[in-house]
Amino acid sequence: HPNDILNQGHINYMIRTAVDQGIPPVSAIRMATLNPAEYFCQRRLGAVAPGRIADLVVFDDFRSMTVHQVYKNGQLVAQDGRALYQEKLRPKVTVRSSMNIRWLEGDEFVIPAQGEFARVIEVVPDQIVTNEKIMAVKRKNGLVESDVDRDILKLFVIERHRASGNVGRGLIHGFGLKQGAIATSIAHDSHNIIVVGTNDRDIFKAVTTINKMGGGIAVVVNEQVLEKLELPIAGLMSDQTLEVVSAKMDDLIAAAHSLGVTLDDPIMTLSFMALPVIPQLKLTDLGLVNVEKFQHIDLFVQ
Repeated sequence: HPNDILNQGHINYMIRTAVDQGIPPVSAIRMATLNPAEYFCQRRLGAVAPGRIADLVVFDDFRSMTVHQVYKNGQLVAQDGRALYQEKLRPKVTVRSSMNIRWLEGDEFVIPAQGEFARVIEVVPDQIVTNEKIMAVKRKNGLVESDVDRDILKLFVIERHRASGNVGRGLIHGFGLKQGAIATSIAHDSHNIIVVGTNDRDIFKAVTTINKMGGGIAVVVNEQVLEKLELPIAGLMSDQTLEVVSAKMDDLIAAAHSLGVTLDDPIMTLSFMALPVIPQLKLTDLGLVNVEKFQHIDLFVQ
């Protein structure tokens, strides 16, 4: 999260945390420098020694790990949080849109009720692992509806790279959304569009908003966009500054919280609900995946 980098740091924050937990400072620094360099066979990185590339950081003490200077190839490139080099601007290159989804009509977000009970993804707060729960679903006229009272919400993954028309349909518990919908084109690792919502109209609006932006994040209620962040680079990255993106992310999270979500970072949580290598139950554009068995499974329990 951009806010983490601005307010806590990056690798230096990990070192600081390790030291706070009792790991000797030199060991913690080695874990973040020499160990990974050796693991990836980068023999000219990871240590201050003859023959090594002079990529260095200067910090004040082992406890705070506040970085004061950064050297790249022996040249001072940053000091006290500010870059000292001139950015090299490159001419813009036209690339095809990363949003390539089949035209949506809205009926893609209908889930026929094929049984009374379904497999539901249960969110574990502040974790990317999930649990599988068997729960009775709310049904009306043969279709599944989001059950706000029991916090069972409709979840969809829309393939966005090849216009295949694939739409994975699932249910999620523990997200806490009371109204509206949240969608993002950051959905590890295939990075399709993932959306959670309390009603089909807001789900449709959130997805079409992302499509029109060329990728991004959107929070919608009553078919109105509360907050959005455009991610024009592959639907994953912004062309704005870190400070601007951090502020927009704060606005998105605040908007989600205003709709009832209690998770600390619902955007981050949502982006990992499509990652089919982290247990237990995840959703891809091809449907539900039991990660522990590495196989697709039916949404409904017969």
